[in-house]
Amino acid sequence: MRILLSILLLTLFTSFNATGKSNISLGTIVYKWADIDQSFQELKDAQFTSCQLNYNIKMDEAFAKRLKKAARKHKITITTLVGVPSAPNAGIKSRWNFTEGPSTIGLVPVKGREEKLATYRKMIDFCQTANIPAMHSHFGFIPEDCSSHEYKDFIVVMKELATYAKDKGVDIYFETGQETPTTLMRAIKDIGTGNCFINCDVANLLLYGKANPTDAIRQFGPLVKDVHAKDGTYPTWEDPYHLGKEKKIPEGDVDFPAIIQLLKERNYKGAITIECELNGKNQDYLIKTRKYLQELIDNP
Repeated sequence: MRILLSILLLTLFTSFNATGKSNISLGTIVYKWADIDQSFQELKDAQFTSCQLNYNIKMDEAFAKRLKKAARKHKITITTLVGVPSAPNAGIKSRWNFTEGPSTIGLVPVKGREEKLATYRKMIDFCQTANIPAMHSHFGFIPEDCSSHEYKDFIVVMKELATYAKDKGVDIYFETGQETPTTLMRAIKDIGTGNCFINCDVANLLLYGKANPTDAIRQFGPLVKDVHAKDGTYPTWEDPYHLGKEKKIPEGDVDFPAIIQLLKERNYKGAITIECELNGKNQDYLIKTRKYLQELIDNP
């Protein structure tokens, strides 16, 4: 009985640091970068301690210096540089639906691929310069048939990109949603460079109709390095050509209490990053949602 109690107590406290606070940080995506010091001040005032940075920035050394200075000043951890580049010179713009998405998003489609790869390499270079540990993106609707030419071609392309990132000390995170968890895990294993992980967007798994997010996190295990906090519903039979509907947290079908409890049980030490494309600029929503998630994190 005494041994069992010790195990239970250990499980309970592994997600907490020496001060009794959780190791899970809360952040949001920063889109405003012209005055990065002000943007990080706003994060700090809203009690966020981490963020992801949208790639629509001036990716040069001067901005990297400003960024690092602001992060140190306001004690904000930048977890990833995130973006899904299009290929305008090839006439390709990402389309977020089931009819055009597979042929426009990420590196699975051949058309526009080289233009997108150039942007991805630039993002990786900036991560190295700015000391951002990872670049993450939707890399395309990964084919489920691992024997297909399309799948094998994608693996070759991703292996080259991941190797480029690894040589610069940068990780690559796959955003979830456009394929089943098993397909994504298989792709990461086949890429095999050791620096590919997962940014688990729990709502995307529902919006694309690919998985229950709680089950997916169980499957992904230690591959999960960042989590997007977003809510939504499955696609419906009335309109199976478009994604499910995004909702405000906690108005959708994502079970955040169960997910956060699972993350704590697994000693998750990464960030939960609020992403709400419906209310991305709504400060009140961000503050309210941060409080909701923090209460779940702090609840034993």
